[in-house]
Amino acid sequence: MEARELLRTNFGFSDFRPGQLPVIEALLGGNSALAVFPTGGGKSLCYQLPALALDGVTVVVSPLIALMKDQIDFLQRRGVAAARLDSSLGLEETRAISDRLFNRTLKLLYVAPERFNNERFLAQMGRTKIALFAIDEAHCISEWGHNFRPDYLKLAEISRQIGVERVLALTATATPAVVVDICKGFDIAPEHTVLTGFYRPNLQLQTTPVDAARRDGLLLERLQRRAPGPTIVYVTLQKTAERVAADLQAGGLAASAYHAGMETDDRARVQDEWMASDGGIVVATIAFGMGIDKADVRYVYHYNLPKSLESYSQEIGRAGRDGEMSVVEMLACPDDVPTLENFAYGDTPSAGALHGLLRELLQAGAEFDVNLQDLSGRHDLRPLVLKTVLTYLELLGVLRQGTPVYAGYAVRPHVPLEEITAAFPGEPGRFVADIFAQARKGKTSNAVWYRLNADEVAAALGKERRRVVRALEVLEERGLVEMNASDVRQRFTRLRPEEDADALAAELARRFLAREAQEVARLRQVLDLVTHAGCQTNALVGYFGEKRPEPCGHCTYCRSRQRQKLPPLRPQPPLPAGLDVAQFHALRGAHPDALAEARQAARFLCGLSSPALTRAKLSRHPLFGVWEDRRFADVLAWSESAAARA
Repeated sequence: MEARELLRTNFGFSDFRPGQLPVIEALLGGNSALAVFPTGGGKSLCYQLPALALDGVTVVVSPLIALMKDQIDFLQRRGVAAARLDSSLGLEETRAISDRLFNRTLKLLYVAPERFNNERFLAQMGRTKIALFAIDEAHCISEWGHNFRPDYLKLAEISRQIGVERVLALTATATPAVVVDICKGFDIAPEHTVLTGFYRPNLQLQTTPVDAARRDGLLLERLQRRAPGPTIVYVTLQKTAERVAADLQAGGLAASAYHAGMETDDRARVQDEWMASDGGIVVATIAFGMGIDKADVRYVYHYNLPKSLESYSQEIGRAGRDGEMSVVEMLACPDDVPTLENFAYGDTPSAGALHGLLRELLQAGAEFDVNLQDLSGRHDLRPLVLKTVLTYLELLGVLRQGTPVYAGYAVRPHVPLEEITAAFPGEPGRFVADIFAQARKGKTSNAVWYRLNADEVAAALGKERRRVVRALEVLEERGLVEMNASDVRQRFTRLRPEEDADALAAELARRFLAREAQEVARLRQVLDLVTHAGCQTNALVGYFGEKRPEPCGHCTYCRSRQRQKLPPLRPQPPLPAGLDVAQFHALRGAHPDALAEARQAARFLCGLSSPALTRAKLSRHPLFGVWEDRRFADVLAWSESAAARA
């Protein structure tokens, strides 16, 4: 069926939006493609429509569960066989989806990138005909993009490993350098890269410099005076969301807070109520709105500064998707800078953490596997930071990451063991019997479970580990057993026999410090946009490589013809003002694993969590975050001098 007919018949649209048809034609022609469309530009149709025309399943990789749910509901209403695999599903639901993949009755499968760390899922994908591999938020593959995620860097290799026929990379926020990274990673030819432009003529971009003391009153005034309409107010911290929402409620406005610290049911209620409203206000941290399709958002306010121009572009892009005029306003307060900078500084590991991690890895042997959660805790590295370190070691040629494996399996037979082995005559049946003979048998209140370690069983039987695991999977696929896997471990191979640990630690530190400096520079670019002497809209889209010949006519600069000035930073007393120094030194002495290094101490004082702080329950201590509004560099310098004097 021709693409336009599929569009009308299955999606009810009369014509394609800009950029959609070239992407779809490239895919239907057997090529991989990149689609760089603005938020709300119709990226999802670029894989939904080809999925109906191609022979095989389309696998959509997205970090956004909300997007998965919304799109699957839409597709199922249209009669399209679509499903998702995520941690919220039960065993029966997961098994039913696996059956549909096996029977080739599923057209679209949505998964998170972390799903590819699942050994069983990877094996299943290797046995599945994948016609199209669609990667949403593809800018995450770029090490120097604004939202680098190590799991994304591995997707390119995984796509080749499992034999996908074509790849579609999608993003709303890619600078020219990031576009090059994406195309290189997924082998996308330049002629199949489609960029539709970032300019949105219906968005009135406003920037308003304000000091912290006047910001609450200014926001309330804005919301009370303008015409009603669905509104998002973006803030940085969870506690700010709660406070601002309460202030707006006190001012007579129907506002609700939304952030990750809320209970799941409460978040869902707030989201559903806002989606159904024609004038509701949600005060939210940045996760809100991602993947949510509400076309009539009339206002997006940034109460706090966005952390980068990429984030800003994505967040304001949630306004006016219906094409109607919408206002996006940033209340630009320089006092936000220290808090935002601290998030960047908090991801830089301490010297001790890097040296300790490298010492363990380089002494582990030529091939080894580790539990990443345990490794994170031992070396006080947040999980994402640890994954980034391991990815850097792979890029440097030190390690090669293998497929993660489950060390432990629990198997519950649905029929007697004799019936299971009898279902596989000859050697296969004897092999199954030998597997169960190596397992530890135990009973729960109403069932018998066999627990085993796949590596140990394989060694005892003199067989390959993958054959043991595959045998268990076959039993589950045939409904003979129920199986639960546990203790996921990441496998590694050393690529060189000798390494200079000190040189490696120095190189890793250099990379993290470079990323730190880059994140801080991104924040400066936001402030530069506020004070830009020219069309701010053109400056914003120009950052992404789009050149416009004429000013927009409706940004703050175009309307005022004046360059804006930021208010000065609020004066702060010199450190250690606000800190009980004696209490802090006593705490530091009592918890050397969590606070001994100056960077650990600075993280604690700035309110930045880490595994060691969580393990010691120090994130609940009254001193945690006592300097969250101070610059991390200043707090780090104080911590270093305090340690030297102690």
